[in-house]
Amino acid sequence: MVEPRAPKYQRLRRVEALREEIDVILEGELADPRIGLVAVSEVVLAPGGKTARVFVRVDGEEESDEQTLAGLNAAKGFVRHQLADRMGLRHPPELVFVIDRSEQYKSRIDELLGRTRKRRKS
Repeated sequence: MVEPRAPKYQRLRRVEALREEIDVILEGELADPRIGLVAVSEVVLAPGGKTARVFVRVDGEEESDEQTLAGLNAAKGFVRHQLADRMGLRHPPELVFVIDRSEQYKSRIDELLGRTRKRRKS
């Protein structure tokens, strides 16, 4: 089924606005020591708009990923409240934070492809 053009672009703008606002909130307004350097890489909004999956990249080691995720989950209510105030939302989406490991997967795939290229040349 093809989605009408106007709602589709409105949804894309809303997702991008959510991503930018969450990124700003995480970057400067959270004082939790568990939260390291994070950047929001993507926001996926559920079809009904009630939940948003927020993919975050964490700079640091694997142990800091879990600590950062725990800190983000603890600050979830604050972030939702800030989103409601800044974006004028009556019902901000429920946030689900997920560690984005796509860069790690990309580097691993590149490494494996490099190995197979070397084997073919030999």
